[in-house]
Amino acid sequence: MSSPAERYAAARRRSAHPTLADFTSELGFSLDPFQVEACEALDEGAGVLVCAPTGAGKTVVGEFAVHKALAEGRKAFYTTPIKALSNQKYNDLVDRYGADRVGLLTGDNAVNGDAPVVVMTTEVLRNMLYADSPAIDGLGYVVMDEVHYLADRFRGAVWEEVIIHLPASVTLVSLSATVSNAEEFADWLVTVRGHTRVVVSEVRPIPLWQHMLVGNRVFDLFSLRPAAHAAESGETPRTLSTRDRGASVVDPELVRFVREYERRLDTWGGGGNGGSRRDRDWHKPRYRPPARSEVVERLDRAGLLPAITFIFSRNGCDAAVAQCLQSGLRLTDESERAEIARIVDERTGSLPDEDLHVLGFWEWREGLLAGLAAHHAGLVPAFKETVEECFVRGLVKAVFATETLALGINMPARTVVLERLVKWNGEGHVDVTPGEYTQLTGRAGRRGIDVEGHAVVVWAPGMDPSVVAGLASTRTYPLRSSFRPSYNMAVNLVGSSGRARARELLASSFAQFQADRSVVGLARQAARSERDAEKCAAEMASEGGDVLAYARLRREIADRERELSRDSQAKRRIEAADALAALRPGDVIRVPSGRRQGLAVVLDPGITDLTDPRPLVLTEDKWAGRLGSVDFPTPVTALARVRVPKNFNHRSPHARRDLASTLRSARLENDLGARRVKNRSAAADDPVLHDLRRAVRNHPVHALTGREERVRSAERYLRAVADAEATHRKMAERTGSLTRLFDRTCDVLEELGYLVPEVVPLVPADTEEPTPVDDVPRVTEEGRRLARIWSEADLLVAECLRAGVWRGLGPAELAAVVSTLVFEARRETPGQPAVPAGKVGGAIAEMRGIRARLQDVELDRGLPASRDLDLGFAWAAYRWADGQSLDRVLAGAEQAGTELSGGDFVRWARQLVDLLDQLAKVADETVAGVARAAVGRVRRGVVAVAVSG
Repeated sequence: MSSPAERYAAARRRSAHPTLADFTSELGFSLDPFQVEACEALDEGAGVLVCAPTGAGKTVVGEFAVHKALAEGRKAFYTTPIKALSNQKYNDLVDRYGADRVGLLTGDNAVNGDAPVVVMTTEVLRNMLYADSPAIDGLGYVVMDEVHYLADRFRGAVWEEVIIHLPASVTLVSLSATVSNAEEFADWLVTVRGHTRVVVSEVRPIPLWQHMLVGNRVFDLFSLRPAAHAAESGETPRTLSTRDRGASVVDPELVRFVREYERRLDTWGGGGNGGSRRDRDWHKPRYRPPARSEVVERLDRAGLLPAITFIFSRNGCDAAVAQCLQSGLRLTDESERAEIARIVDERTGSLPDEDLHVLGFWEWREGLLAGLAAHHAGLVPAFKETVEECFVRGLVKAVFATETLALGINMPARTVVLERLVKWNGEGHVDVTPGEYTQLTGRAGRRGIDVEGHAVVVWAPGMDPSVVAGLASTRTYPLRSSFRPSYNMAVNLVGSSGRARARELLASSFAQFQADRSVVGLARQAARSERDAEKCAAEMASEGGDVLAYARLRREIADRERELSRDSQAKRRIEAADALAALRPGDVIRVPSGRRQGLAVVLDPGITDLTDPRPLVLTEDKWAGRLGSVDFPTPVTALARVRVPKNFNHRSPHARRDLASTLRSARLENDLGARRVKNRSAAADDPVLHDLRRAVRNHPVHALTGREERVRSAERYLRAVADAEATHRKMAERTGSLTRLFDRTCDVLEELGYLVPEVVPLVPADTEEPTPVDDVPRVTEEGRRLARIWSEADLLVAECLRAGVWRGLGPAELAAVVSTLVFEARRETPGQPAVPAGKVGGAIAEMRGIRARLQDVELDRGLPASRDLDLGFAWAAYRWADGQSLDRVLAGAEQAGTELSGGDFVRWARQLVDLLDQLAKVADETVAGVARAAVGRVRRGVVAVAVSG
């Protein structure tokens, strides 16, 4: 029971905040201290920034803002970063306030948009602000859920645009995951939004236990209870900082066991010391990670299900479910299976029957019925939503997921398992950061259900428990702005505010705020470099000659050698491509290296107008496929010729075998054994390099005793001076960097005719001077169209419309060419994917020409080049819009060089629909009509189910 003093304090608080008291009376649970603090600040008229861990209950503060708006007779907008979150929050608010008072606006749905409470994606609100929508009238509160999304490099600018452009009368409620620079973010909010209270809680509502699974044993990661549990011992939540958690020590028993386990793995398993190293390696015990089914069964026995196992691979997630099923693992009873079957039928009943097989429906359903599921971006939305519902309802007990599950929807578990602490980031394998680790393990522990949550890291050789402990006890997750002005943003800003005012708005962005603050640190860095240079200058002093000039000569030699090497490589690549273009069917060539090394016969030269040649060849080992210029670092030549039968089918094993035999005979007949041609280095004949080397030899320092030591000091001096100069340039660039970038963007738009400077009218000298007219360009008709194109390739889309590139295309052809502006391949592939011939190929060639001209203008103005076309989805879009089946579309895409899962296809098709829908609204009627038809053709089958859902 609480004391009389505590009861009196609570009564006073209720009387001071009657709206909050009314709100909490309907909740059915007591608010945590950070929730009370944030709600009271909101009730007192301040904006709030709430930073708290996943599952801590941040959204209660947003819901109070909604309640307060309704109580005051004002509007509230609740924004989320993704449609799934918008749908989820819409349903929550409808349950509380009724469907007549709550609306939903996303790219796909518009429900009751004039309601006093509207849930929407952040982009919808941004578009409202630029359009000066009347829906903004009467708006009192905006809740920005997951506001840390402003760090997203693709969409983050939208959050800053909204924060900057919201009317001053609107109170902003920002909800964020725990970030390490919350105070910096709050300082910026104060500058642009006025009085803002920052409320930070680092206390997890459910204590989290950290473990490591080594072999078949589970250990606590820390020797003492982690500080996340310290609240039970009377410590106040404010003392539970991330540093307190980091003070925990690694369990010494875990360290000893890992050391012994690794020693056993490294020890020779044979008897005695004899035998070769190969024999010893043969007997060496091989580490095998615990089977996934065994891990799940172990968690089940310990009462730690439901669990999410994070595997940083889509295929790995699917394989995990298959492995568990093959092992006979079943986690559901008969009643649970019946309920799962009902949910599956309800959620997927609208999927076309002919698509179920290619989507892997039956295997997916079998896993669900066993209480097992995968969750990743490769699944179609209907599958993911079914998994989410079954998991939240406790029907699915084990989910194998990629890291995308750690963001967005509310899907907590009792236990989180991390199979690895290394992931692929699209360019290489990188370690999981402390922020990512926190995000992933934050799913462990369900509020109101679990007493504690558990995080289990599966040990692997080379994994140091102390490093894992450091990862688990560090909460470094700084918020970094990704804001930069786009072409669409520029025309909207200029059109609504004028260029001078737009420049002021950009200068007030969080990106510029951070850049200006970073200059202080850069100044210290420059001073350090200058001190280092002074020290090196003293060390290299010599009476025997100018050491610095000598070091500069040696650096010039190294730079010239690198330049010649780059030029030589570029020349060889061009020569290799030209040589491929000269090949004919029947030519015998040598593949110099790689898996296909050896002789091959050309079946088809593979020459197109759009890309480098990719000849179809057959090798001696009967492999048939296309090669690209990357397979030929030096120009290829025809060594001999063989006859390729007319109508040769390279997919026929019999035909491949016969032609490969002919190829082997040609090797013997023409003496085509392996040969290597040594190319003479370009550096050997370069006169500039020859003069530089002679100058080095003749320099007095060259004969100096102790030369190298002084030269090393000179080289350090040059590096220190260069570092100092680079830092000073960086400081100059960051000061006002965003406004300079905006001016360059406007310069490009002026040059291309989207913005035109207004002319200041001349007035007689004796008249009263008129109000100065800003030299702000006004928006042209083409600019107004650009202002309605929301795409990463906005200017390229506008230029293609102006040039009429897409006139005369049919719906399937338009879908194919427009897909090149939305699709982005997951990883780079050698060569270019194939595209439909005819009008599609011609339109793409014109688009490439426009993009090249646009790139020249951008580079002249000092701007980074706009994104290039990506042809990887063209065939899939064409076939789907042409009415072909999903099975044929995915198989055809793979043949064209792009592997797509059902989920990948649906996601890119939805983005294609979005851009086509925009074209239907902004293009001339000729193209707009075809775009509307294309939308209808793409929005069918599994895509229609995803869009409507």
